[in-house]
Amino acid sequence: MATGSGRYLRYILFAFFGILILYFISTSSLPSYTPSIAEAAGKLSWDDIKVPVTPPPAEKPAADPDAVADAFTSKPQNPQLGTSPLPSITPLSPSELSPAAPGERVNATFVTLARNSDIWEIARSIRQVEDRFNRNYNYDWVFLNDKPFDDQFIKITTSLVSGKTHYGEIPVEHWSFPSWIDQKKAEAVREDMRRRKIIYGDSISYRHMCRFESGFFFRHPLLHQFEYYWRVEPSVELFCDIHYDPFKYMKDNKKKYSFVLSLYEYVETIPTLWESTKKFIKAHPEHIHPENSMAFLSDDGGDTYNKCHFVSSTPMTPSFTTNTYQWSNFEIGNLDWLRSKAYIDFFESLDQDGGFFYERWGDAPVHSIAASLLLPRDDIHFFNDIAYYHVPFTHCPTGDDLRLKLRCHCNPSDNFDWKGYSCTSRFFDLNKLSKPVGWEGQA
Repeated sequence: MATGSGRYLRYILFAFFGILILYFISTSSLPSYTPSIAEAAGKLSWDDIKVPVTPPPAEKPAADPDAVADAFTSKPQNPQLGTSPLPSITPLSPSELSPAAPGERVNATFVTLARNSDIWEIARSIRQVEDRFNRNYNYDWVFLNDKPFDDQFIKITTSLVSGKTHYGEIPVEHWSFPSWIDQKKAEAVREDMRRRKIIYGDSISYRHMCRFESGFFFRHPLLHQFEYYWRVEPSVELFCDIHYDPFKYMKDNKKKYSFVLSLYEYVETIPTLWESTKKFIKAHPEHIHPENSMAFLSDDGGDTYNKCHFVSSTPMTPSFTTNTYQWSNFEIGNLDWLRSKAYIDFFESLDQDGGFFYERWGDAPVHSIAASLLLPRDDIHFFNDIAYYHVPFTHCPTGDDLRLKLRCHCNPSDNFDWKGYSCTSRFFDLNKLSKPVGWEGQA
């Protein structure tokens, strides 16, 4: 019995030690024990726990368009406490990004007639002019409107123009019916043109604009300080780089008026314009230059008008009319000539006849007739190397080498210069100019 009891005791001891060994082995392979929150709560205080607190980031202010220019002049900021300092970086200034071209500047400006709703179309035009030319010359830009410009228009255009910007409102008397116009007669004319579907025939705004561009824009106080102007309209495109200063070329070569496109005017809009012109010629023979360009305007010595004109009619954007774009616009000219007695007499003679409202005279034929009669032929210049587009016409420089040199991206087959409806060949023939090599392939 004793022997059996001793044997059972040994079995029990062996089992106990076996269980004890298995326990130590199993616990050594488990992760360390972490007391529960309930257990820790009785032993720890929140005051004993040091938690690093990161201050919340400052609220980002709304974007300020005026701060865009600061990107070019900002100074390195002082690093905040607790953060790694940023490397000191000084951005390039605009002049370093696009150094100004050397040489003297002419007293000149760009001038644009636009409304606030034209902002994105004129922004595109500004970038075209700036990227292709003005970023290296920094000429001023004058903006005119028959209503006050809003803050958005001013901020965006100011940020895009490399020179100074000027904003002016057109006087009411320059954008309204003059006292001598018969309003009922003018209304009947607009209704008749609407029925005949004449482009802009029923538009009052278009007539005000053509009259303003013909006789008043150069008299605006903001233009008084300048000698030359370059007219730029919304939604134009310049296809080529301009590697020289056209203003300086005009001044150095005593040019008064220039163009890149010419064509025949829509006869239904100017039925009596030439009769009014002949009346002026008879009344003011002293203003007609002996070396004029009458042959550009007339095929019979001045008896009739062939309807040719240099393209400067103002293209109508949707903000001015519901019609589509029709005329391209490019004009670089001398403001002193437009302010001369000869030109003022010419405009006022036409204005008194009422054709801006009784018909639909455009500023393109008015400027063209005036330049052709009042200036010597040598004072008018054709810019072959300034590639220009506005629906629906394209001037793409004639000559493969020239286009490559100027980094042009226009299609030469779209060039309007030598087409049958263009008057540019007539200008070359009148002035005995050699046409560019390759013009026959674009005719």
